[in-house]
Amino acid sequence: MRAAANLQEPTFLILAALAGGDLHGYGIIKEVETLSDTRLHLSPGTLYGALDRLKNDGLVEVTGEERVEGRLRRYYHLTDSGASALQQEIDRQERVTHMAREKLQKRAAQPRPVQPQPVRPAEVS
Repeated sequence: MRAAANLQEPTFLILAALAGGDLHGYGIIKEVETLSDTRLHLSPGTLYGALDRLKNDGLVEVTGEERVEGRLRRYYHLTDSGASALQQEIDRQERVTHMAREKLQKRAAQPRPVQPQPVRPAEVS
C-alpha cells in the first residue's frame, strides 16, 4: 500500500461506501450518491478505474463474483489498510473542519469595520 495522502472526494466516498460492508459496482455508485447527498454521480468508467487503483494500492479487494442476468457482478471489500486510510482522512478532515470553525467563530466575534460611504459627485444644476 502506498502512504495515505489526502484522498480525493470520489476515493474517500468509495472507501466510505465500502466501510458499511461489501458492495458490487452499482451498489457503490448508489451509496456514493447517498453519502454525497446526490452531489456526486460516478460513471461506471470512473468507478472501475478508481477500484482498480484502490485494488493495486491494497485498499480494497474483490471478495466474490456472481453472474446476474448474464452479467458478471464483482463484490468489493474494504481492507484493513483501506480502513486505516479512510480513518486517516476522516481525522484530517475533522482537524481542518475544527480550524475552519474556529476561524469563523473568531470572525463573528470581531467588530465589523465601518464601511465608507461612496462619495457622490455634487449635482450640477
